[in-house]
Amino acid sequence: MVEQKNILDRGPFFHGTKAELKIGDLLEPQYMSNYQNKKSNYIYFTATLEAAKWGAELAASDAKERIYLVEPLGDFENDPNVTDKRFPGNPTRSYRSKSPLKIVAELGVWERHSDEQINHMLASLKKLREDGKAVILD
Repeated sequence: MVEQKNILDRGPFFHGTKAELKIGDLLEPQYMSNYQNKKSNYIYFTATLEAAKWGAELAASDAKERIYLVEPLGDFENDPNVTDKRFPGNPTRSYRSKSPLKIVAELGVWERHSDEQINHMLASLKKLREDGKAVILD
């Protein structure tokens, strides 16, 4: 693991997605975002299973939902899209990095949110987009 100057969190870290990856693969920035129609300058991850589940469930694809355990290979920072806008103090333990994340394992079993919860979240996100409030600081 890369030594960070200011340790924000020691993990373990998760990345929720619908991408099929292998152990040792790298997740890197500059790929299409799951949440906006552009390439993302950062790769996002979390130290909570709850946030990783949302990442997998809300990712733009019909593929299988997956949660990977990841290792940050460089410095990372608090995700300002969550900490500054919704949850001061970062209780979701959400982060972003311009350095890759290494896939170290896939979480084989986890409990999804209910279809009702997912549909409610999708409707809320749609409303934010319609109201012009779905801005992601990237």
